[in-house]
Amino acid sequence: MSRHAIPLPAGYRHADAYTFHGRDADALAEVVDAQAGRIRKGVLLDGVPTLLDITLHADRAECSVDSDGTASEAAVQDALVNMLGLRIDPAPFEDAVRDDPLFGPVVARQPGLRVIQSATVFEALTWAIIGQQINLPFAISLRRTFIGLAGRAHSSGLWCYPEAADVAGLDIEQLTSRKFSGAKAETLLRFARLVADGTLPLDRTDDPAGVSERLLAVKGIGPWTVNYALLRGWGYADCSLHGDVAVRNAIGRLTGGARPGMREAEAFLEAYRPHRTMAAAYLWASLNQPTG
Repeated sequence: MSRHAIPLPAGYRHADAYTFHGRDADALAEVVDAQAGRIRKGVLLDGVPTLLDITLHADRAECSVDSDGTASEAAVQDALVNMLGLRIDPAPFEDAVRDDPLFGPVVARQPGLRVIQSATVFEALTWAIIGQQINLPFAISLRRTFIGLAGRAHSSGLWCYPEAADVAGLDIEQLTSRKFSGAKAETLLRFARLVADGTLPLDRTDDPAGVSERLLAVKGIGPWTVNYALLRGWGYADCSLHGDVAVRNAIGRLTGGARPGMREAEAFLEAYRPHRTMAAAYLWASLNQPTG
């Protein structure tokens, strides 16, 4: 077991991490105890079932890592930083929109909002594929099934989110017999097999434009999936989520008009370059705020 202490910035919003990692009430691969300030997650890192046990304090995250083997320190550190949402600093966007008549009040009500990420890039992409064009409760149910089919149990009993090689070994009937559409199942398997055989690298240091081009070449992966994956997986600060229905709903609500189409939403978000990821995060958050 290894231990890591990761400093947290002033004003860190613990609830953002609890909310994101606690989406599945059945807690197959993640267990969140907000009262104790604790997040436990199972994930396969370098093929090794690994339990990430994070306790959040005011100024730091104390992390215990228990691997059923030897996962690389680089993979562990990468996953912890992702899960804590420390890749994108919200301050530049907040400074840029302080006097903005639309975003200024939204930011003032929820300063320090963070984009919490999936533990791995592969998890972010498969979650994006699973969640395409379905409601959130159904997506969470399919994700749980996906983990049960392709993941493995850690010695603690918590299940671990799979890696590409684990998913590549599935056959399509295993997915379609459990409520996955044929198209969604085919895309998941196609994507996983390309990653597993090295055809589709998921290197965090790659240029976002190159990443987008490679992903869009995969049948079944479209612009929304790519931008969502860049946000939740790579932690890219300038993703345009104009294809997201909730983002467009929030734009309409914020501007006092009807929900814009994708082109209108894209033009709206263009004004907030190079901080469109945080613009999307605050638009999502604004849906839980009172109007006006």
